[in-house]
Amino acid sequence: MSLAVTLMIEGQEDLTWKRWQRLAEAAESGGFAGLFRSDHLTGLFGDPKRASLEPWASLTWLATATRTIRFGPLVSPLTFHHPALLAKRAAAIDLLSGGRFDLGIGAGWHEGEHRMFGIPFPSVKERLDRLDCGARAIRMLWRGQPITLDQPYYPLVAAESHPRPTRGTLPLIIGGRGERRTLRIVAEHADEWNTTRVTFAEYQQKTRVLEAHCRAIGRESTEIRRSLMIPIVIGRSSDEVRRRLDRVRAVFPRVPGDEAGWREAGFLYGSPDEIRRDLERWRELGITRVMLQMLDLDDLEAIGLIASEIVLVMR
Repeated sequence: MSLAVTLMIEGQEDLTWKRWQRLAEAAESGGFAGLFRSDHLTGLFGDPKRASLEPWASLTWLATATRTIRFGPLVSPLTFHHPALLAKRAAAIDLLSGGRFDLGIGAGWHEGEHRMFGIPFPSVKERLDRLDCGARAIRMLWRGQPITLDQPYYPLVAAESHPRPTRGTLPLIIGGRGERRTLRIVAEHADEWNTTRVTFAEYQQKTRVLEAHCRAIGRESTEIRRSLMIPIVIGRSSDEVRRRLDRVRAVFPRVPGDEAGWREAGFLYGSPDEIRRDLERWRELGITRVMLQMLDLDDLEAIGLIASEIVLVMR
């Protein structure tokens, strides 16, 4: 089973147009399978004055600036975006790119960001109810025929959305780890389940829960692609890895400060051999796509190292 290796960028942490253009070039020239980015309004991990390039403008640019990579938001919270608008935007960008867009959605999680911009931040239950209803609405709007949907939050009345995506629909990624509700929503609506910040053992437990939800609704769990978003610090020597970790912690001061902490959190840390070993384990557990979080947006050398030592080997 192959493993698609992609890059994941925290776009709220000082992403500028120049950095985004360099990262897109590095992803495509390095043979990566994709480039994904977060969807936030401001810096979350230290300095709110950091540049936070608007997600959907940057994704639209990517549609014509690249030729081979898949791309999309990971993930767009429905607290920010009405699902009808997400369905329209995603279809339009997919057409512009020639069919390379993946739509990732989530429930929304950062209360402070919502409060800062005056965006309502409902209870966990309501946010998950909205995720359920929103995913259903998006799916139906891509059908290209009048849809009436009687449900809370996002009802549809003879609604049509044209033009449709390139292949009539789009891969819908739903991100999250919650076993009772989120994974049930994944089982019902998702083409791909994306999780993050889990250890091998935790992932195996959540996989069992997802499979149980699929059985309960009569869906084959193998229909759902499994992907992992995971931070990475890589280097050819321990000193090089340490230097990279120090630069990462200058931007993300709350990430673990040593190798033991990174491994305990389930992150990738070490030499190319060590990274390949851990990715092989993830592949054995059923992961078919990995989104490597590059937390230092200027470290093109690390991206080049991943391209030569990881991407080519893991295909």
